[in-house]
Order: sequence, then structure tokens, then C-alpha cells
Amino acid sequence: MRTIIEPFRIKSVEPIRMTTREERTTFLENAHYNLFALDSENVIIDLLTDSGTSSMSANQWASVMRGDESYAGSPSFDRFHKAVHHLMPFSHIIPTHQGRAAEKILFSIIGGPGKYILNNTHFDTTRANIEFTGAEAIDLVIPEGKIPDLEHPFKGNMDIARLEAFIKEKGAENIPLVMLTITNNSGGGQPVSMANIKDTKYICMKYDIPLFMDACRFAENAWFIKMREPEYANVSVEAIVQEIFSYADGCTMSAKKDALVNMGGWLAMNNPVWAEAARNLLILTEGFPTYGGLAGRDLEAIATGLEEVIDEDYLHYRISSTQYLARHLTEAGIPIVKPAGGHAVYIDARNMLSHITPLHYPGQALAVEMYLHAGIRACEIGTVMFGLQMDGTEKEAPMDLVRLAIPRRVYTQSHIDYVIEALTEINARKNELKGMKIVWQPKQLRHFSARFLPLNCECSQKENFIKAFQAETV
Repeated sequence: MRTIIEPFRIKSVEPIRMTTREERTTFLENAHYNLFALDSENVIIDLLTDSGTSSMSANQWASVMRGDESYAGSPSFDRFHKAVHHLMPFSHIIPTHQGRAAEKILFSIIGGPGKYILNNTHFDTTRANIEFTGAEAIDLVIPEGKIPDLEHPFKGNMDIARLEAFIKEKGAENIPLVMLTITNNSGGGQPVSMANIKDTKYICMKYDIPLFMDACRFAENAWFIKMREPEYANVSVEAIVQEIFSYADGCTMSAKKDALVNMGGWLAMNNPVWAEAARNLLILTEGFPTYGGLAGRDLEAIATGLEEVIDEDYLHYRISSTQYLARHLTEAGIPIVKPAGGHAVYIDARNMLSHITPLHYPGQALAVEMYLHAGIRACEIGTVMFGLQMDGTEKEAPMDLVRLAIPRRVYTQSHIDYVIEALTEINARKNELKGMKIVWQPKQLRHFSARFLPLNCECSQKENFIKAFQAETV
């Protein structure tokens, strides 16, 4: 049959509060036009992120009840370790409370001034954790990955020629490791091919540089390999995943994505010296190495989630639901990153709102309008997120996107149809939208807490904003 249904039944539901436009106007002003500052109970459809927003299965909740909370030597850690090692057979597997904690520990060990970390595209926390050490994060995605409307099966691929050229220029001794982000989140959720993984590994071996994976969406990446690389058409997702990690020397992982849980992560590697240093840092900041900042019930839920995420019926539904949204937005004339990624659809806001310059943040303007019009919360991936440079200057990002990240096993097709209808209505009057300006920002990761005002805001609104800000900072 052509109709693809959710491969699950709904056993528990959570009510959605249906806000009005007038209410949302007030909520936006109180949040200083930063969607991260909204109360989630005032959001109708929340597409801000797919991180930690999954619905857990009945089996995962049963696993939660089995969790053993012993400080050291918990059997829950053994089940966690066995499940991770089955898919990612690294010598050392170190749990952390989430992926950015794994990044913090890893780059604290290997980073520092004069060092370069190469990636297809670093995500925001990865880049921030690298730069915090004084090292430099370098993006080397293929040119096709920077052209939103270009169809290419693996737009997340590493540019192999540029990778080798950079290593030759800067010296392998100054490059502690190379990373591949699978799927490439900042580049539109685009996958990396197995052929490209092998080519990247070859270059790393040639110059004796370890290859690590940012593995957050490894199962979705494996599904794309199965669908788009002919030689893997008859290979199981499980076997594809195992082959992917056979080419790696380690990984960072946010279990909040493709382990289908609300909290957790891990750092894994084969290097025993790095692993010892990582465990020492883990004890200082996260916890004992057999729980790493997680409860035993979290470890159990991860172990079960890793079994469920490689189920091919689930992955077929997951990717098909993303493609459903992408197809209908394209039919409505809304420009998106093509082809659709795995966990999200990315609207090309710079193209859609071409009358708004990148330094007036078309992605933020569109995301704000989506919430105002229909109560939909999305995330800007563009000049707000990546425009602020280490020296405090600003330049436009390669793309200005709005990410519609779809939580796993949370929304039905009617919810997605609501999103399509809302964006179609916004697109019909897109020329009315105005840009945004930042009136306050932190020095790093500004998109989480920056404060905005619309360019066309009224003076009274501006004055109220300034008074409120001054009151908060006294």
C-alpha cells in the first residue's frame, strides 16, 4: 500500500493549549522575540529541536523501572555498555549526561591554541566547545552542501580534496582529530555516504589522524545509505551502522536524538590514554564512570532505545514523515533545503525572504512569524547562530535556514498538515515580514539567549523593552 502509517499505537496523550494570536504577541514580547525563551506550554507545535523531545516506548518505560541506582558497578551500566558496544564497538565507552558534555571532555583533552578540528560541518555546541579551548573549528563540507535547492543524495559529505589540502597546509601534528557529523545537522540534516566515510578514513590513516563521529543521528544516516547507495540496498541497517563505526576511532553521542531518550549521551574511543584522561575529567564534572551524570533508569532507557531505533519499519516511517512535510512545502512554493534531511526540514529563509538582508536575520524573522501566526516554534540556523565571530565581529552565515525539527514519535500527520497550512499562509504575504535586530547578546552561543526587536517596532515597545532590561540587570 502507498499509505505509510505510524508503526505504533498511542497509549498516553498530553494536552496542547490552543493559544490566540493576541496571547502569542504578548508571549513573544516577554520573551524578547527569542523563541528559546518561550514557555513550552504556550507553544502549539514545538519543532524547536528533536533533541530530548522523543516519546519513549512502553518497553523503554518498563526499562526505566528496572534501573539500578547503585553509585558504582550498576547492572544498568552493563546493559547500557552492551547495547552501545554492539553498534559502536569501541574499547572505551564513557556515559555522560548529554552530548555536549562528551564534547567538553574530549576537546578539553585534545584542544588548545594552535590546534584545528576538521569536520564536514560543526554544530553549535561542538564549535563552542572547540573554540573555548582556543582551538579552531574548520568546516569542510562539499560545495553542493552549501546550495540549498540543489538535489544531491549526500550533501553532508566531507570535501576530501580540501581535507587533505588543509592537513598539508597546517600540518597533521596540529590536527588532533577529524570529525564527521552524521547526519550533518547544520547543513540541513544531510547524510554522509559510506563511500565518503571510507575516503575520509583513508586520508586520516594516511596522516595518522584519528577519525571521530558526531553520531547523534547515526541510524537516520544509515537509512539514507541503505536507500541511496545501491551496494547497501540489501544490507540491514544494523550491519550498516556497525560498518560506519568500524571506520572510526571514537565518537561523541547525544542519546537525546537516535537513542530515543530524553536525556543522556556518551564519549567513546579506542585510545587508552585519552580514555583515562576523559574518565578523570568525568569524575570531576559528571560522575563516576559507570553512571556519568545519568541515573540507572536513563542508562536502561538508552539501551532499549538503541534496539528500537534500528528497526527498519520505524526508520521508514521516520524518514517518510519528514519527506511528507518537505514535499508539501515545495508544492506550496516554499523554498527548502533539498533533498529533505532525516530529522528536520530546513526552510531557505534567505531565499523566501529575499527582501531581508542576512544581517537583519531573515531566519529569525520567519521563525518569529511562525509562532505569532500559528503557535509553531522553530529554530533559526543561520546568521544568528553562526554569524558572531571569535573576535566579536559579525558576518553573514553561508545560509539562513529555519529548521523544522520533528520530535520522534510525537506528532501525527494532522499536526504536520497544520504546519503546512500555516507556512502556506505566511508565504502568501511574505513580503510584509520585516527583519530583526539584536539589542543584547552574550559572547558565545548567542542564539540561546540573545534579545531581539523587529526593525519596525513602535517606540513605546522599544522603550518598554529597555526599561524591562534595565530592571532585570540592576
